[in-house]
Amino acid sequence: MSVVLPFRALRPHKQFVRAVASYPYDVVSTEEAREIVRSNPLNFLRIEKSEIDLPDPHVADDERMYEIAKENFERLTREGILYQDESPCFYIYRQKAGSHEQYGIVARASLAEYESGRIKKHELTRPDKEADRIKHVLAVSAHTGPVFLTYRAQHSIDRLVNSVVIGDPEYDFVADDGVTHTVWIVNGVEEIAAISGAFKRVETLYIADGHHRAAAAAAVRKMKLKEHPRARGDEAYNYVMVVIFPHDQLKIMSYNRAVRDLNGLNEDEFLRMVRRRFDISESFEKNLPERVHEIGMYFRGVWYSLTAKEGISDGRDPAEVLDVSILQESLLQPVLGIQDPRTDSRIEFVGGNRGTGELEKMVNSGKFAVAFSLYPTGMEQLIAVSDEGRVMPPKSTWFEPKLRSGIFIHPLT
Repeated sequence: MSVVLPFRALRPHKQFVRAVASYPYDVVSTEEAREIVRSNPLNFLRIEKSEIDLPDPHVADDERMYEIAKENFERLTREGILYQDESPCFYIYRQKAGSHEQYGIVARASLAEYESGRIKKHELTRPDKEADRIKHVLAVSAHTGPVFLTYRAQHSIDRLVNSVVIGDPEYDFVADDGVTHTVWIVNGVEEIAAISGAFKRVETLYIADGHHRAAAAAAVRKMKLKEHPRARGDEAYNYVMVVIFPHDQLKIMSYNRAVRDLNGLNEDEFLRMVRRRFDISESFEKNLPERVHEIGMYFRGVWYSLTAKEGISDGRDPAEVLDVSILQESLLQPVLGIQDPRTDSRIEFVGGNRGTGELEKMVNSGKFAVAFSLYPTGMEQLIAVSDEGRVMPPKSTWFEPKLRSGIFIHPLT
């Protein structure tokens, strides 16, 4: 059983939603975010990534950015940009990119279920990033961006969603990246009960993206419970804002890698060590793998195709057979010395939406020695890893399109 409930979202008035809606805080760089808000001061990055309003946004430990986030957030409400729904609602959130469409349900999910493992995760979190989001939630007293969940698709929920989206939407706008965002409100008593009831028959929810948001929300809940030992249990901080999509609608792109140096090896030594672990083809015009266990490598201005030698990819552990795991355990760690890709500054992760041309650009610039393109992790693989209680290497999945922040906010007070 999954506890999925409506909530009173704080959200933009219709005429402001396109201006307010922003990329997630961890998708754009500080420089990119500053450029966005320069022409659009209402953009929610001023709350989600408030260091852009500091005189020196590169000072990562400047605590003033959390106070700035609070001030910017309160200003949007004070100036009438945001308002809160009078009664709890569900919201249907459709994203359309080209021919791809996905329909999610915006709701609040139980943090008790997250802590008990009923909402399953597949990645570890970084303490510094988790601490940042905890401070942010405490400063603004709200969840400002949703956690991206999925579940094994059920026709009963699909039918409920389809019955809503035949009506007129509340929001319908095209963002600057060409993605269309459309929202319908579900505020009828019977419709709300039907959606909550349908999710009671969903055994497991899975985090697709937003592990740091979820971990931060759970940490804040623990703090609040200590402060209020006699709390009722239905307080807003006991829940986290989520968007829940059926697994068969989601699109995962590859999450590629680039490494700054060859770990002290010369070019010939590096290739020899790679050949010990992989079969190499020097004719790889596609640049991007088209099947599982094929890895692209851009090196010395040439694309190579790597296929792990027999035995390397034959494990039964669902995490170990992932291409990102094979690359890490058979090449990045033993050859290039990347022991912990979560913290090693020598490795850079490149979302698949930027294409292999970005990898070529990085290596050709001389700032990186080698880059790797990967076949996307599949949804069934993600679910299998989560069900086994295992974790993937960091940056194993890149979901497109990205959820926008600022369309829905979950106040904690």
